[in-house]
Amino acid sequence: MSSYVLVVALLAIGVAVFTGAILINRLLRPTNLTADKLTTYECGVDPVGADWAQSQIRYYVFTYLYVIFAVDAVFLFPWATVFAQPGYGMATLVEMFVFLAVIALGIVYAWRKRVLAWT
Repeated sequence: MSSYVLVVALLAIGVAVFTGAILINRLLRPTNLTADKLTTYECGVDPVGADWAQSQIRYYVFTYLYVIFAVDAVFLFPWATVFAQPGYGMATLVEMFVFLAVIALGIVYAWRKRVLAWT
């Protein structure tokens, strides 16, 4: 039961620190609002034009593909460190080639669907 008391105490301390920081920020900040302070801030660029703009979906698809294959590539590093240890041999090698084949199949599929073309 004492471990639960410790967890509750740490949670209470965390909430108190967070609440205290928010309250101190609210007390110390300047409150004079101007039109410039109320405008939308977009990476240091003044907002121009309408508030709605279209962007092409292929950029997002390309980003998703990159994230998927980058995460899959992360699995190669533990395999490379374990492969040389005794007892992992051929089964590990076959599993990794199946994994790489699935990744290659995904890249070929994306290429055939012209997802990777910028034009």
